[in-house]
Amino acid sequence: MKVRNPRTGETDYAIEPLGVAAVTAATKRLRTNQPAWAAMPIAERCTIMLRWADAMEKHAGAIIEQLTIDTGRAGIAAIEVGGVPGTIRRWAALAPDIIAQQSPCEIQSANPTVVNSTRLVPFPLFGAIAPWNFPMTLSTIDAIPALFAGCAALVKPSEITPRFVEPLKASIAEVPELAKVLEIIVGDAETGQALVANVDYVCFTGSVATGRKVAVAAAEAFIPANLELGGKDPMIILASADPVEAAKTALRASILATGQACQSIERLYVARAIYDQFLETLVTEAEKVRLNYPDINEGEIGPFIFAPQGHKIDEQITEAKAKGARILTGGTVEILGGGTYLRPTVIADATPDMAIIRDESFGPVLPVIAFDSIDDAIAQANDSIYGLSAAVIAGTTQEAEAVGVKLEAGAISINDGSMTAMVWDAENSSFKMSGMGPSRMGESGLTRFFRKQALIRQTGTPARIQDFAEENFAGDKGQ
Repeated sequence: MKVRNPRTGETDYAIEPLGVAAVTAATKRLRTNQPAWAAMPIAERCTIMLRWADAMEKHAGAIIEQLTIDTGRAGIAAIEVGGVPGTIRRWAALAPDIIAQQSPCEIQSANPTVVNSTRLVPFPLFGAIAPWNFPMTLSTIDAIPALFAGCAALVKPSEITPRFVEPLKASIAEVPELAKVLEIIVGDAETGQALVANVDYVCFTGSVATGRKVAVAAAEAFIPANLELGGKDPMIILASADPVEAAKTALRASILATGQACQSIERLYVARAIYDQFLETLVTEAEKVRLNYPDINEGEIGPFIFAPQGHKIDEQITEAKAKGARILTGGTVEILGGGTYLRPTVIADATPDMAIIRDESFGPVLPVIAFDSIDDAIAQANDSIYGLSAAVIAGTTQEAEAVGVKLEAGAISINDGSMTAMVWDAENSSFKMSGMGPSRMGESGLTRFFRKQALIRQTGTPARIQDFAEENFAGDKGQ
């Protein structure tokens, strides 16, 4: 299976997709090894995982090199790879206490002779299907806590960005105990389907369309599905906000990583009193943004990792122009050195019927709409099938929060934007069609991988069948 280089447009890499038989064989190996992994004290699992963090840092250079080719961006590739050992160490510090708190022992029941305990039982085999926009981060964000919980893990990164897999696997191989319960596989849709059919819990990050298919397959397999899907995140800028600072924040929250992030701001609603100044600053700042072409080590914005995404946005921009929107900067998809690029595109006079407002863009596009009343801004922000996250900027956090709590989204950035990319300890749910299942953030990022088993201890004499003889209840029947 040929793999395209996002900077050159050339197919310079290939993978051999795992078929159903190979995936099934991998799951059997992992299932065989998982009971011993789960039986380890959590402190021992933490020690092994910390060795993996060290091994990953040893292989970081090779992983970054390949991830840079995968994504066409160098700085964020380094951030991704550097963040994973930190995530492992964070969970190593938190997991023992969380597990202890969730495992109460010797709790007196309402029945005076009964004592209860709760035992956490991990799902034997966890599976993840990860997307191409943050390949390293999203291939590990769920697998790491699943491993701490005692699950074995099978992970399939996107076939669009598979180069980083080999050096990542090299880091796993240095920790033999971990290699028995963690496998990274490459493949296509058939590989993903086989994964879902063979695991006990699946996490999927990607589009709504594919998420539906995963949900159906998981339902047929009768397993839990954690889905994080698309977004069309709104930002509301109130009249009390500093329009200059708000514009700079909106720009970063919209175009970071070329806007190829689920939590990117894709709709801007600005109070009319500051609209002109906000828009002027937004255009000025957007025009300063540089492509990382021809030098990948310079500039702020890279190519589309998946070239068809650029063509999809081009169609949205064309439709918006036809319906009366004004393109104030950017707006033209460029082919440079074989890569597909779009400079930050500020769009004025957008309307709710435009695809640029209605549908997910997943690129550096900033449509701006003026509003006259806060209630109208809230209504427009909520008029979407998506509800991943949102943002509000105001003169005070209190004013912003008063609006934020009325938005139908799982995480609200207050006086900032896209904060879920940086803050991982606040539990949040995906609203509407942006996903389903427990939060991958906060404590539930770990606890979702356990089933709770009650141990109900009878310390007295168990009831006998004669205790339930009908004559014993004659008085209770009103006789």
